Amino acid sequence: MDRVRPGEPNSLEASLTQMINVHHYRSLKLRAFTEESKKGAVHSANRVSNLLVDAVNGSVQEAYVIEKKIELEIRALAAAIMRFGKQTDQWLASSHAINTAIKEIGDFENWMKTMEFDCRSISAAIRNIHQS
Repeated sequence: MDRVRPGEPNSLEASLTQMINVHHYRSLKLRAFTEESKKGAVHSANRVSNLLVDAVNGSVQEAYVIEKKIELEIRALAAAIMRFGKQTDQWLASSHAINTAIKEIGDFENWMKTMEFDCRSISAAIRNIHQS
């Protein structure tokens, strides 16, 4: 019978050892590739995360700047409204004073007409008394 001897290169033990070594080598290579891929994925995820945070922060910062501008415009408008309100109150007071003055002029004119009529009536009465 042909029996395989342990020292021979074609022996079963040598083949199994070679297969184990090849498997171990490929396993190490696969582990290194997996580790490298994992590092790449983590790096890519960090980069995407940072880009997203930057994009969101940029939008938030822009919104904050716009909000501050709006607040300044609101304050300016509130100040203008206060000025216009005071000016309107002054105009109302002035127009009320003018209306009062016009009423007084009208009352004075009416009083003058009444006085003129009374004076004419008295003058006519005196003339009638004097002529009779």
